[in-house]
Amino acid sequence: MTDLNAMTIAGARDALRRREITSAELTAACLTAAEGASALNAFVHMTPETATAQAEAADARLADGDAPPLCGIPLGIKDLFCTRGVASQAASRILEGFRPEYESTVTARLWDAGAVMLGKLNMDEFAMGSSNETSVYGEAVNPWKVDERRLTPGGSSGGSAAAVAADLCLGATGTDTGGSIRQPAAFAGITGIKPTYGRCSRWGIVAFASSLDQAGPMGKSVRDCAIMLGAMAGHDPLDSTSADLPVPDFEAALTGDIRGRTIGIPREYRMEGMPGEIDALWTRGREMLADAGAKIVDVSLPHTKYALPTYYVLAPAEASSNLARYDGVRFGHRADLVPGDGVTEMYEKTRAEGFGDEVKRRIMIGTYVLSAGFYDAYYNRARKVRALIKRDFDQVFAAGVDAILTPTTPSAAFGLGEMAEADPVQMYLNDVFTVTVNLAGLPGISVPAGLDGRGLPLGLQLIGRPFEEGDLLNVAASLERAAGFVEKPARWW
Repeated sequence: MTDLNAMTIAGARDALRRREITSAELTAACLTAAEGASALNAFVHMTPETATAQAEAADARLADGDAPPLCGIPLGIKDLFCTRGVASQAASRILEGFRPEYESTVTARLWDAGAVMLGKLNMDEFAMGSSNETSVYGEAVNPWKVDERRLTPGGSSGGSAAAVAADLCLGATGTDTGGSIRQPAAFAGITGIKPTYGRCSRWGIVAFASSLDQAGPMGKSVRDCAIMLGAMAGHDPLDSTSADLPVPDFEAALTGDIRGRTIGIPREYRMEGMPGEIDALWTRGREMLADAGAKIVDVSLPHTKYALPTYYVLAPAEASSNLARYDGVRFGHRADLVPGDGVTEMYEKTRAEGFGDEVKRRIMIGTYVLSAGFYDAYYNRARKVRALIKRDFDQVFAAGVDAILTPTTPSAAFGLGEMAEADPVQMYLNDVFTVTVNLAGLPGISVPAGLDGRGLPLGLQLIGRPFEEGDLLNVAASLERAAGFVEKPARWW
């Protein structure tokens, strides 16, 4: 069997259980692929010794008949997850040298399920970005290429998307604060799901915006994401926002039968200036779901137009609070001081050197909207609008809608450097279809559904009811089957 690294999680799991391959062989293939893909800059800390040891342990479990769903499956881990003894610096200089003495709950559950860690994946600094250009490691690069340009894999989980799309790993963890799983999944032609807020523990994940952040899986298919999510999810007493609910068998929910389901099409997402290719893909998605037996209805989410400004008040406000802990005192980078410098100078110099420009921009915005005289005008008002956005979704679901179909992104992947410096606000518009899901705490999934005129992947997003990821994944599986997206990037790296 060749190209083991190109297997899906489901395919590899079955082959491992049939003893047709070993985890050691599968892991070695992924390590070789990752080492030969330096041009993508997806992996930033490789852990071959750990991977080899975990693969050997997985093979022993498989031989004993003790094979959890992810036993022997090689994964990449976003640099935002703390992993014991392994550099975990959220792609920021200010956490340079930080090696946690503990494991995040999500990764601990993956290792308990027998998964293998290949290494840590690139990302935007502190998950702040939509193009993976704010990383201290340098930008990750999309494996899809149609001209001389290097394309963004999206952000902030850009390294995860690039690694999965290029077959450097079988699956990867991501986090999603305003679209950071779904947007890169769409740009790279893979699948990614942001679960309901509280479905996966946030303990041990470096915080950006605590009321919005949520971990989720990124994979080569809906089934792969269902398998990973089953291992990642669950109540965690260490996380006060973790939902104390049983974890369903998400893979078993993939019946493919969506007859009688009601799919909503929000009229407010058909925005002025939407590219024709995005609109055509959305129409095609609607037709595919109708052909599968779903009932398609138009719905209204009237406060959608306020979602982006609301998000870009609330997320920076929470970031300014969360990032105050990085001061050079306890861990990470500390600036060199000169005689006469006191603690204030240490804070100032450390943060000036340790934080990148985008992180500084968001900290300043967040501090401003939380300051005296502006708290009510900005932060409190944004909180009220957030409640209205959530109410819009609640009313649509209460009316009998099972899922909502939208585009994932307003365009295909763009060239690195084309937006970042020219206009940060234009970059923020990449999240126009995704931020509402985080503001409302809902599950959302991006499924690759076609190519644009240049041959770059485009994704469709499905939004589900809270804590009904099984139903959402089933609708996504039906869309995936109808779309029949099997294209892969031509190897150039």
